[in-house]
Amino acid sequence: MEIHTTTSPVARAAEPSELLQRRKIIMSLRKSLFALTFIVVTSFFAAAQTTWTPEIQVKTKAIGSPRVSPDGKRLVYTVNEAVMTADKSEFVTQVWMATTDGKENYQVTFGEKSSTNPKWSPDGNSIAFTSNRKDSKNNLYVLRLMGGEAEPITDVKSAVGDFEWSPDGKWLAYSMTDPKADDEDKNDKGRNDYRWIDENIKMSRLYVVSVAKDANGKREPKKLTNENRHVTGFEWSPDGSRIVFSHVKSPVANDWPSSDVAIVEVATAKMTPFVATAAAEASPSFSRDGKWISMVVSDLPVRWAQSNNIVIFPVAGGTAKKMALSPDGQPNVVGWSADNTKIYFTEAKGTGTALYSASVATGSITEEQYADAVATGVSLNNDCTVFAFALQMADRPPEAFIARTGDSQPVQISHANDDITKMAVGKTEIVKWKSSDGRDIEGLLTYPVGYTAGTKVPLILNVHGGPAGVFQHSYVGGRGSYPIATFASRGYAVLRPNPRGSSGYGTEFRRANIKDWGGMDYQDLMTGVDKVIAMGVADPNRLGVMGWSYGGYMTSTIITKTKRFKAASAGAPVTNLMSFNGTADIPGFIPDYFGGDFWNDPTTYAKHSAMFNIKGVSTPTLVQHGEADVRVPISQGYELYNALKQQGVPTRMIVLPRMPHGPNEPKMQVAAMQSNLDWFEKYLK
Repeated sequence: MEIHTTTSPVARAAEPSELLQRRKIIMSLRKSLFALTFIVVTSFFAAAQTTWTPEIQVKTKAIGSPRVSPDGKRLVYTVNEAVMTADKSEFVTQVWMATTDGKENYQVTFGEKSSTNPKWSPDGNSIAFTSNRKDSKNNLYVLRLMGGEAEPITDVKSAVGDFEWSPDGKWLAYSMTDPKADDEDKNDKGRNDYRWIDENIKMSRLYVVSVAKDANGKREPKKLTNENRHVTGFEWSPDGSRIVFSHVKSPVANDWPSSDVAIVEVATAKMTPFVATAAAEASPSFSRDGKWISMVVSDLPVRWAQSNNIVIFPVAGGTAKKMALSPDGQPNVVGWSADNTKIYFTEAKGTGTALYSASVATGSITEEQYADAVATGVSLNNDCTVFAFALQMADRPPEAFIARTGDSQPVQISHANDDITKMAVGKTEIVKWKSSDGRDIEGLLTYPVGYTAGTKVPLILNVHGGPAGVFQHSYVGGRGSYPIATFASRGYAVLRPNPRGSSGYGTEFRRANIKDWGGMDYQDLMTGVDKVIAMGVADPNRLGVMGWSYGGYMTSTIITKTKRFKAASAGAPVTNLMSFNGTADIPGFIPDYFGGDFWNDPTTYAKHSAMFNIKGVSTPTLVQHGEADVRVPISQGYELYNALKQQGVPTRMIVLPRMPHGPNEPKMQVAAMQSNLDWFEKYLK
């Protein structure tokens, strides 16, 4: 059930015509349907409070792109929800708008296609967004809030990526991947579509286009970058004459360490390198007076287990200023303060999210706010008086919030998931323990719904990916491959540890598993399980383990080291470091963690690979893999499945067609969640 609020006659008259038509229909039906809807919805959720299912979890809506208008009075955000019919399985995104006083909240884009990434014009009278509503190609649209339909600004052969308004609101800069040439399209249609690896790579270029049409009624885009570099991020200078942008040598995921920063003149398209060192420089941002450019710069050597500083460079040339290393060394810059004295950024802090500021004068770091929750999409309005963000907690689904500077508590704006909050979820708490070498480790323990203290229940150990991932207080009833809320409603406890190698605990902790995958991080996980057993919660005779990516690596490794688990589920598992490194799209990843290529040290690679230690494994194991996964190719899953099958170990493998490194279609997510649920129900209960 969607929640709509009424608006004043003046506000209603200013709405776009497509919105007016739909609101009239809603209003005419509301009175006659309200009573019936209330009874049906209330009855459904009353009956389902402790009966979560994967189908219900996949319907949790995702909130994105929360942005406050320049005057701080309105908020746009996106709502992404599952569409599942007999012939459809997709997530569709639409744009919503609300007033920051909470009085109005309504949808502004409609249709079967998605509309994404809304951004305010500098005067606050329009929003621009991207949509694939024409020919399934992402284009730029502008919706003027005084009325009318959304107007297409581009008509591209490829797809628009990110975009930014010029400071005067007359231009839009955007990135776009090189389109295929006519002969390439022809060859594709004629099945003459062979390709050469690492050749004819399509780069993302920077363009500008006028918001207003020219004298001929057209908008002719202007390409600003022709160099053979791939644009990854950009921002206008305050005077609108230049754009600073980051770029890498190719869009291949392995090439992120090559990131540099350049400046291009909008009028002439003259490009000038700005910072290009052996470090990786990214996320450039002009100060509001145009005198400085901040960016995130890696340490040296560039490591996949990253550690970055915010560094500011004088635009006119001179000595750069390096800010202190932040607590986790992975700052996500939000923006400059209005007076240019601070740079705001967020990063993980343990199981929560912290907002920090870096002092331009001293380089010191100050924690401004902390929430033991997950905050994403943090943005600032023009005068830095209002922050916008999406927030979720273990027991609260994601919604859009704002926080005014000086306020102690954020204000919830959206109510997209109000219905799902009626579902009871198991309590989640932080659990801390000492690993076998005395290192402090913590994780999140979710109890069964209605848990009675002292009751021993089946426990599932859930291992995160990365390895530099982190389990935070995200909503347990959300989407994905592991239905935590459903498990809790079926009487399971779920432990989600953050072993050494995780983010959120500083650079040293994140790098503490280098050359030691499946070593002390394994001990961190096992001592965590021991902790939950000692608490009297976990039944030691009913233990399971599951994880995706690096979590799949650890799952496949765990079953070679211990027989304490009665069942395992390995999602997109790295099972053979040698073959993984030769087939994945990130061939620099494993050599960075293990100090060299496998041909120089095959013994170490074998020692830390499940496939070289698989003999004698007996744990019933489910394997899950996306067929189009290039990060961890599906051959890794087949290696594990076939080795177990040949040894007579109970095993099944589910292949998810079309899916990359993690299922991104609703029905495929349900399939992954349901197969996990069925597997552990069979062996743990």
